Amino acid sequence: MATDARPVRATEQLDWPRVAQYLRAHLRPGEVPGLDLSREMVVEQFQGGHSNLTYLLRFGEAEIVLRRPPLGPVPPTAHDMAREHRWLTAMNPVFPLAPQPYLLCDDTSIAGSIFYLMERRHGVVIRTEEPPELADHPAERRRVSIACIDTLAALHAIDIERAGLSHLGKPAGFVERQVRGWTDRWHRSKIDPLPEMEALADWLLANRPADPVRPSVVHGDFKLDNVMLDATDLGHPVAVFDWEMSALGDPLIDLGILLAYWTHAKPVSGQDALTSVTDRPGWFSRDAIVERYATHTGRDLSRLRFYEAFALYKIAVVIQQIFFRYRRGQTDDPRFANFGERVTRLAQKAVELAGNM
Repeated sequence: MATDARPVRATEQLDWPRVAQYLRAHLRPGEVPGLDLSREMVVEQFQGGHSNLTYLLRFGEAEIVLRRPPLGPVPPTAHDMAREHRWLTAMNPVFPLAPQPYLLCDDTSIAGSIFYLMERRHGVVIRTEEPPELADHPAERRRVSIACIDTLAALHAIDIERAGLSHLGKPAGFVERQVRGWTDRWHRSKIDPLPEMEALADWLLANRPADPVRPSVVHGDFKLDNVMLDATDLGHPVAVFDWEMSALGDPLIDLGILLAYWTHAKPVSGQDALTSVTDRPGWFSRDAIVERYATHTGRDLSRLRFYEAFALYKIAVVIQQIFFRYRRGQTDDPRFANFGERVTRLAQKAVELAGNM
């Protein structure tokens, strides 16, 4: 469980005096509740996640979240903070679980990259440990399961045209672009040959489904630990985070991601990229997730295995990119040392899924 921030890791410090000077010149006090720019800026870091860097800034009682890409070179089009800011700006009015963005800084001299600021939401994020309110409480686990699935269904129910979101992208050809894009990222970040990944890229491209009749907003990384829950009522979501991969297109991409992370058995060799708490009594089974989503959305799920295989492929590429940065010395976070093995296991799981189509 991750509920708060901690001291900034020594290797992920920014030029905080320069950041503070920029914010004092550009933030509007009336937009951020309680903001007092005369106070000293205090900085902490959210420790969860493996990719973008997320910091908590305090000016007196006011709290602001700063998001920027990981340190060092990043793949082209990846970790696009301007894109995430644009999506939050569009989504917050029509989907309030998307936090309100405050400011985008495209001057890379301030913090070493483009970054943006958004509102702080308070609540519980479930990662590798359950809060006491969930532990040994199957009924509460069921409520959280329902909340996650219903939140995803509500996101996919947004009418793109009526909500004024059409300018955010072109749904046609979305899945093909996803397969080609993540394959390109694989080739840019791979260190050693992995035949399973090459075979998957070909299979996914050859077996991609047709464009959906009803395209939707696609979050791109919808999973349990990107949903924040009310600390006093865990069945009530208060935020959905990490919108950098959002797009307009096939919503089943999101369902595939959710299922990929929603595991029901612990890995044989300890934690892996898909380790979760959802193997415990009370959490929805994968079949129950699919059934509830289908009931709420009315979508055809007959090709679901494709989306599950693609999700595993995409997660493998994401982890490979992090491992690539670790091997090049761009991060010394010890969590990343065995990521190469995780990529191999994910590729093997995806091949098994593809073979069962």
